[in-house]
Amino acid sequence: MNAIISASELASALTGEHPPVVLDVRWQLSVAKAAGEPPFDGRAAYTSGHVPGAVYVDLDRELAGASGAGGRHPLPDLAEFGAAMRRAGVSAARPVVVYDGGQGWAAARAWWLLRWTGHPDVRVLDGGLTAWRGELSADVPAPAGGDFEPRPAAAGLLDADAAAALARSGVLFDARAGERYRGEVEPIDRVGGHIPGAVSAPTTDNVGPDGRFLPAEDLRARFTSLGATDGGEVGVYCGSGVSGAHEVLALAVAGIPAALYVGSWSEWSSDPSRPVAVGPDPR
Repeated sequence: MNAIISASELASALTGEHPPVVLDVRWQLSVAKAAGEPPFDGRAAYTSGHVPGAVYVDLDRELAGASGAGGRHPLPDLAEFGAAMRRAGVSAARPVVVYDGGQGWAAARAWWLLRWTGHPDVRVLDGGLTAWRGELSADVPAPAGGDFEPRPAAAGLLDADAAAALARSGVLFDARAGERYRGEVEPIDRVGGHIPGAVSAPTTDNVGPDGRFLPAEDLRARFTSLGATDGGEVGVYCGSGVSGAHEVLALAVAGIPAALYVGSWSEWSSDPSRPVAVGPDPR
């Protein structure tokens, strides 16, 4: 099953006999507080207009736990995550489509969590809300409760030790901007640089100017050129497990399974005993 869906395909599915549950996960990584500006309000954006029938999901509160030693966006409590999904109408036997404002990172985080916890049919709206050509609605739906129960997979999730080991034995992609990977700048976390052995693969290079994913064959060629091979283990990390989920999604579009280090650089760099590499070379 394709991990993404086009706006025209979603419009058609919503008028079908078995329409999907649609989740609006608008969110932005912001340093607005430093600039004296209010942070982005995803719920306000949702209430001003969303895909008809979509239910708002708060990334910081429902798709992540509290910021701390496990990183800025650690895994949520799975019982609370399951309850949030059921409130949104998510059921195991009903398809789910997730979207955000267009960047795709937040939608990918929801996609990854639902897939990792066992939902069989989840897709991301390619290009997000900016690709939607239908009408928007300000009506807030009251969906019937769903029956989804999270059942985490044995594979697909990395902790810090597993990420470090994968950087030595397989391929570990760093999805952040190149300058953060190289340690030239670090606007958020304690120190810049990367996990030794990790390969720079900015997630922004997986999409075209319109924010939609590159064709699958182009994505596969990109990741192959960066070291991913058929049958080889692949992992991804980013700043806090959000843009990294988007890279895992891009790899899925390319037909390459990958695991996510959810704690990512925000967890790794918080421990001064962990090694940090700088510069363009993986090691």
